[in-house]
Amino acid sequence: MKKVTMYTGDPCSFCEAAKALLKSKNVEIEELDIWKDPAKAKEMLQRTNGARTIPQIFVGDHYIGGNDKLQEANRTGELDKILNS
Repeated sequence: MKKVTMYTGDPCSFCEAAKALLKSKNVEIEELDIWKDPAKAKEMLQRTNGARTIPQIFVGDHYIGGNDKLQEANRTGELDKILNS
């Protein structure tokens, strides 16, 4: 299974929902808190072409987007394909 990187902050209910979904699939998450580490915030902006909302989620090098896109990918079955490809 591919590594998942998630740019987060605290408190963030959308981050918690995304983490809960990924944990339900036994996915290990590398969580990067952009509020505690300004360098990670800059990195997130570069990797997402300027997205400023959290969470921002990557599966390997595949950019998912935020929690809404993650949940949508899960509903359509696309998330499992991405995780296992």
